[in-house]
Amino acid sequence: MVANKWFSVRPARAVPALRLFCFPHVGAGASAFNLWRPAWVPDNIELWTVRLPGREQRLSEKPFHRMGPLVEALYEAMATELSRPYAFYGHSLGSLVAFEMARKIQRQGGQGPIHLLVSAHPAPQVGSCREVLHNLPDKEFVEALRRFAGTPDEALENEDLMSIMMVALRADFEVDEMYSYEEGPPLGCPISVFGGIDDADVSQANLAAWKTLTSQEFNLQMMEGDHFFIFRSPDFPRRLFQELKGHQQEAIGR
Repeated sequence: MVANKWFSVRPARAVPALRLFCFPHVGAGASAFNLWRPAWVPDNIELWTVRLPGREQRLSEKPFHRMGPLVEALYEAMATELSRPYAFYGHSLGSLVAFEMARKIQRQGGQGPIHLLVSAHPAPQVGSCREVLHNLPDKEFVEALRRFAGTPDEALENEDLMSIMMVALRADFEVDEMYSYEEGPPLGCPISVFGGIDDADVSQANLAAWKTLTSQEFNLQMMEGDHFFIFRSPDFPRRLFQELKGHQQEAIGR
């Protein structure tokens, strides 16, 4: 196992059966998933969290502003890491990136993920229902971030820190807001979707629309909480990994 700059790897504590690639939300880096305690992750799953440029260890690199170039670069980095069974999980913008990565691999004729898990993002063909944020003046942009409640208040109130974070945040919002869905064949893997009951920006109907993007099983679960329920609900990791339980057993039997 050789990880490159695109991934942060949490090794399995037992013989690995499955590799789970995690795609973070807007502005976030690999550390976002450090909030998942080791005890919540099954012993035989490797966590590979995607590191995008413009944040954390890649702060000096320019972030992407469009989905196409992002997916092309990430595919080049990921293609050599897909030799064992793997699944994708993305939160918010990460859901969209994970979906487009799965499509890219399918178009290339590669072995796609055995499961796509997404949370807190409308189905790609639905589009976003909220206001465009990436080109707001700084003050309004920070207030919009405050409404999302995903960035700590101490960060929002630190002008020096925000001047650094703003570049990646704006770029990520631009990737999301300028994304245009293109028709294509459904994915050949199951899709599991999670949403927050109190998420004002992502409705249950828009989450249910993911069903048309798979030829396999589909499952939608609504969780207590807002847009960032995945980091505030101890029950979420259990439900997430429950969706992968059957795949783990299949991989062990190979």
